[in-house]
Amino acid sequence: MSRVPPSSPETSRRMAKVRQKGTGAEIALRRELYRRGLRYRIDYEVMKKPRRVADVAFPGLRIAIFVDGCFWHGCPEHATWPKQNAEFWRQKIEANRHRDTDTSSRLLDAGWAVLRFWEHESPIRAAETVAQTVAMAKAKRCTSPVVNEKN
Repeated sequence: MSRVPPSSPETSRRMAKVRQKGTGAEIALRRELYRRGLRYRIDYEVMKKPRRVADVAFPGLRIAIFVDGCFWHGCPEHATWPKQNAEFWRQKIEANRHRDTDTSSRLLDAGWAVLRFWEHESPIRAAETVAQTVAMAKAKRCTSPVVNEKN
C-alpha cells in the first residue's frame, strides 16, 4: 500500500498521538483481570512468523486476548469511514480485519483459545469471559490423562 499524505497537518498530529499499545480499553481490562487475581502477560508475542502480538496472554494456558479499537478494526457498531483519503482508510481497515481473522485462525489451529473484544465493550464483562476461559483451561489441564512412561 502506498503512503498517502495526511489531509492536513492537524490530522497528522492527531493520528501520531494514537496509541497502539496500552490503550484505555486494554488498561481497563487488565485492571479488572488483576482485581480478580488473574496474572497475565501483556503485549505477548504469540507467533513469530508472521509476527503477531496479543494484547493480553496466558501463555501457559494458551489463551490470547485482543482488544480491538472500533475505528482501526472496523467495528460493526461504531466504525466510521473517513471522507478524506477514503480509499486509503478503507484498505487499511480491511487489511486490519483480514490480519485479525488470519491471526485468530492460525492461533486456533495451533491450539490457542482466542478472545477478541471491542474497545466499547464493558471491561467487567470481558474480564468475566476471560476468567471463565482461564478456569476452564485450568480444569482441562488438571483432568488431562497422565501418561506413565515406566510401563
